[in-house]
Amino acid sequence: MTHLQRLFLSFFFIISFCIASDHTLAATAGKDYQIINPPQATSSVGKIEVLEFFSYACPHCNHLEPSLEAWEHKIPAGVVLKRVPVTFGRNEWLPLAKLYYTLEAMGQVDKLHSKVFAAIHDTHQNLMSADAAIDWAVKQGLDRAKFIDTYNSFGVQTKLNGGNSKAQSYAIDGVPSLIIDGKFKTSPSLAGSNDATLQVVDDLIASLPKTR
Repeated sequence: MTHLQRLFLSFFFIISFCIASDHTLAATAGKDYQIINPPQATSSVGKIEVLEFFSYACPHCNHLEPSLEAWEHKIPAGVVLKRVPVTFGRNEWLPLAKLYYTLEAMGQVDKLHSKVFAAIHDTHQNLMSADAAIDWAVKQGLDRAKFIDTYNSFGVQTKLNGGNSKAQSYAIDGVPSLIIDGKFKTSPSLAGSNDATLQVVDDLIASLPKTR
């Protein structure tokens, strides 16, 4: 190998290293986000999974929702957002979690998710009972019998149990909280604001391997 060839190879490796390491996290571990140890397995095969733990009753979740919805519309194809309603063992939050899973099962989240927040926080409707949640859904145009069957279904109960288990696995003690690919946790209380939180999420996503 000639001297010129050795110089070319050295230059190639330097450039390759720079390309592979071009993303430097602006966020600080322990301040803007927490590292989950051990990391948890995700259910989104081949994609980077972002979980939002939330409750419709939470005013901070309500404040985050418009920004999170706008962010969701801009995420790349290799990233998926999943929402996980939590109850923290509160009986009054149980109907709200079941309301979300029922809307999800009926394919109504895109249409009605933000309207649940508006009903609770803008027009101050009390949806913290099964009857109230059902009546509200019917007023949105959903079939009463179908909604009740879905609300009381084994599938919705299974989702509810699974969501509560995930909250325990990730040691979620407040909402909203965002989990990035089972490896990192951030929230407005950590990052300082809703916009900062979503920037941290973007930075953490960018730091993950692109090949899944």
